[in-house]
This record gives sequence, structure tokens and C-alpha cells, in this order.
Amino acid sequence: MPNETYVQVERIRAIGLTVTNCDSSLDFYKEALGFELVSDITVEGQDYSDLQDVAEAKIRIITLRLGDELIELMEYLNIQGKPIPSDSQSNDLWFQHLAIVVSDMDRAYAHLCSFPIEAISVAPQTMPPDNEASAGVRAFKFKDPDGHDLELISFPPDKGKDKWHQNSHRLFLGIDHSAIAVSNTEQSLNFYCDLLGMQIDSRSLNWQSTQTRLDNLPGAEVRITALRTVQDGMGIELLDYILPGKGRPIPSDWKSCDIAHMQIELVVNDIEQAVEILRQNGVQFVSSRVVQFTDSASPYRQGCLVKDPDGHAILLIAES
Repeated sequence: MPNETYVQVERIRAIGLTVTNCDSSLDFYKEALGFELVSDITVEGQDYSDLQDVAEAKIRIITLRLGDELIELMEYLNIQGKPIPSDSQSNDLWFQHLAIVVSDMDRAYAHLCSFPIEAISVAPQTMPPDNEASAGVRAFKFKDPDGHDLELISFPPDKGKDKWHQNSHRLFLGIDHSAIAVSNTEQSLNFYCDLLGMQIDSRSLNWQSTQTRLDNLPGAEVRITALRTVQDGMGIELLDYILPGKGRPIPSDWKSCDIAHMQIELVVNDIEQAVEILRQNGVQFVSSRVVQFTDSASPYRQGCLVKDPDGHAILLIAES
């Protein structure tokens, strides 16, 4: 319950993706998806090694913006990380995608198809009318050149945030959420809501042939719980696959330098208290400590990387 020691996630600052090569990923995200370059820095030293639990880490970090939202492309310059398994599926527990909002699905899909993507969906899919929570939403899932999962999404007039419906000449508008596969919704809600203070925004059950074609999973049936932060902005969606069941767990030896690594950066109102509460509740820590950043290049003042119940990377940050 909320009280004077209540930890709160204020907002999602960015989503970080480990990439094989920053230059080629930058080209793809700019040209195929309309992202704009914000900054390009290289960091190294004990602070970053302690934060990511990667010895002698030297990381090139390119920050990109789409609308109001940020992503960070992270290339480990001195370490060759493991690639994403080529047979990954949407119900594998390492599945995590970015949902990129578009103003015109047909135009966005046609534009995207001229780039080297691997399609997951058969084609853009429209959620059926009997699915009240998402009726009329159109979506298309695909992989970037590294194998990271992405989704194009467009909302009918009665769905989605107001900002997605403001008149815009732009085709790619921003990032609505990051969706993660989970093994147990209630277990995840305990972590994100009870411990970190996020709130449930909506719930839905997606199934039938539309979901099968969207996920390329026969008989797909997925329980979706959307979470939001106090300041709104980007959200998190929990994907709990009922059919065909849970996929493979995240291997325990995967590290931040591996290409499957994605991290959700959560700005919290009190990082020391958040860390203490997570420790008391047996949460797994990646960082050996709460790292204090003093170099001017760092976009935040303190950081600590933890894992959610299924092993998804969550970077808690304090900005001031």
C-alpha cells in the first residue's frame, strides 16, 4: 500500500538494446523507422563494468529519439556477445519488443519491406471486433537485422493515447510500449506494481487466427496486461502465453554484452529505497552496487541493474 516509504517508477527514460554494430543499427533505425540521432558517446571504466557486470566494459552508446521516446543502441567494443537464437519465438521468455506507432500502417509496412527485415507476422493484422480491448488495432511484428523483436502498431480513433491521433505528417510517431514475455502474470505484477509502484492500465486476452498470424505461433492465446507509470509515457506490456504455453527461459549465463540483451530504464523517485526493497524481496541483482556517475557524458546520476522474475533486465536510475 502507498505510504511514506513508497517507491514509485516515475517514467521509462529509454529502452536499451545491445547491438552487434552501432553504425549499421543506426542506419537501420534512422532509415527504416524514422529515428533521429541524439548523441553518440563511448564509455568505459569501473563504473560501467560494475553497472552491467561485464569486466573491462567499453561501450559505444548511441541515443536515438522517435517522437517523445528514446532508445539506446549499445555496442560492446571489446567483447563479442552471443547472438540471439535464430529459432526464437514470441513465447520464449527472452522475447521483448518495442511497439512503434505509425500513422498509416499500409504505408509504413510498404516502406519497411524495402529493408533487410525478417518478418514474424504473415502481414499486418487487424484485431477482430469481438476483442473489445484491442478491436481495430493493426499490428505487424518483425525482427531488426540483429534479430531484436519489433512491432509496428496503429490505433483506431477510439484506442491508444491522444497523442497518437494528433494530426501529424510523420509516418513513424513514437514508441507506445515495450512488451515482454512472462511466465506468470501475478508474479510479474508483484515486481512491477507492488514493489516498484507501476499501475495496471488495461487487460486483454488475444487469440484466434489473428494472433496466430501476428505471432507466427499456431493456436496462439496470450493474456496481455498493460502497465503504466505515474508520468505516463512509454508503458510495459506483460505477455503471458496460455497457448502454446511458455517458451524457453532466459539462459542464466546471458550477459549485458549478449545481443539478446534489452534493458528498460526506469526512473525511480528514490533509488536507494528501491534497491533496499528489492533486496529484501529476493530480487536478482546484476550490478554489484548502486553506481554513482560523475562524468558529464552520463545521462543519469545513479544506476543499478536488476532482473525481473523472468530475467528481463531493468535499469533503475536516478536523474538528479
